[in-house]
Amino acid sequence: MTTCTPKLIDWSQEFSVGIPSIDSQHQRLVELINDLHAAMMSGKGSQVLGKTLDGMIAYTITHFTYEEKLMRQTGFPGLEAHCAEHGKLLETAKKLQADHREGKVAISLDTMNFLKQWLRGHIAGSDRLYGPHLVQAGIR
Repeated sequence: MTTCTPKLIDWSQEFSVGIPSIDSQHQRLVELINDLHAAMMSGKGSQVLGKTLDGMIAYTITHFTYEEKLMRQTGFPGLEAHCAEHGKLLETAKKLQADHREGKVAISLDTMNFLKQWLRGHIAGSDRLYGPHLVQAGIR
């Protein structure tokens, strides 16, 4: 989405896990959140919330599956905790999606802040913990 609206999240090296395929997927998640933010700021948030949530959830499931496969493949010791964190996010996102479908929630700054904080915390925190392990195991 091309817009003059400031981005909610700017991609930076603080998000890099050192694996280009995963960094690319993380950049796509940032784009999806920024698209939703731009729509909200232009007054179109409620019109695109459902579609964007659907897309984010589908992409997130694909991304989590990819990450978890690599962690399993390389014997990452934090796999169980990381999978639990993924499960919590998906549960929250699916609840937001269901509430939106039932007309209980519209896009809001609280929703955007939740997505921003989760993405920043998860990628810059949890995901960076597995990066060195995967790189050492030969994942590029």
